[in-house]
Amino acid sequence: MSKTLVAYFSASGVTKRVAENLAKAAGADLFEIVPKEIYTNEDLNWMDKKSRSSVEMNDRNSRPAISSEIEDIKQYTHVFVGFPVWWYREPSIIDTFMESYDWNGITVIPFCTSGGSGIGDSGKNMGALGKGSKVLAGKRLSSSASEKELSAWVSELL
Repeated sequence: MSKTLVAYFSASGVTKRVAENLAKAAGADLFEIVPKEIYTNEDLNWMDKKSRSSVEMNDRNSRPAISSEIEDIKQYTHVFVGFPVWWYREPSIIDTFMESYDWNGITVIPFCTSGGSGIGDSGKNMGALGKGSKVLAGKRLSSSASEKELSAWVSELL
């Protein structure tokens, strides 16, 4: 029997709302990727080149620590991984997440929230970082995506 997880990182709450609705639509478990050091508004100021998010995103080797972990990733056949788009790609904490598990036998489905940017190369990036992963292209979801829309997307994939 297949089991699905929706894992997400949300800095402002938008991705969290979408992830919660996606988990309901997919009948999935929900897991929040929580940074060891929570991002402040100053950390998220993309116009400040010295802000934490700017520094992390300018260093492709940056791996922010995560304070929580999935006890048994192998119980899942499909894992949706959600995040806000930062600098046209997944935030560095998603890179940490992908490198933290053995993804053999698990299909990873990225989804993002964004004011306008698409998901870009996030799926390709995540596939390169996730050991044994099969990562689908993924999708940008509107912050107002309805459960009906999400259910339709899930039924296309699972």
